[in-house]
Amino acid sequence: MKASVFVGASVDGFIARPDGALDFLPPGGGEEHGYAAFFASVDAVVIGRKTYETVLAFDKWPYGTKPVFVLSSRPPAPAPAGAVVTHLSGAPADVVSKLEARGVRHAYVDGGITIQRFLEAGLVHRLVVTRVPVLIGEGIPLFGVTGRDIALKHVATRSYASGLVQSEYEVAV
Repeated sequence: MKASVFVGASVDGFIARPDGALDFLPPGGGEEHGYAAFFASVDAVVIGRKTYETVLAFDKWPYGTKPVFVLSSRPPAPAPAGAVVTHLSGAPADVVSKLEARGVRHAYVDGGITIQRFLEAGLVHRLVVTRVPVLIGEGIPLFGVTGRDIALKHVATRSYASGLVQSEYEVAV
């Protein structure tokens, strides 16, 4: 199974404010920067409980009927009507095995701790980071302590009229 990350971060490397707020991100994601095509390419979304709870507060459920797997040691809050949400727990490698058994071929991995754990386990294949032109000073970091170097191969960098700068990497094996 292929696992990919597509995430926005402040220039100083934060994906959310300390309280989880995303108010520094462009409304509605800003201009089209490849997210729609990326999202169409994945079979499922894998997110942590805190990210799931943040998404539940959005005006509209952003994942449609695409399967969403919420990683948590305890059951997550109920899903909105029409959402396909499943609770999973375990180490990233176990989660990948469970997803493969369900026929998932390409998963979108999102949420700070979830991204960090999948990276550390060597399970992320593609990483797309879109830098938002703002410094927020503190918050939830995109990357934490990895315990080892994780080599990346630069694929492309794109800039957008709004100031977004997106870099795409493959995780070197």
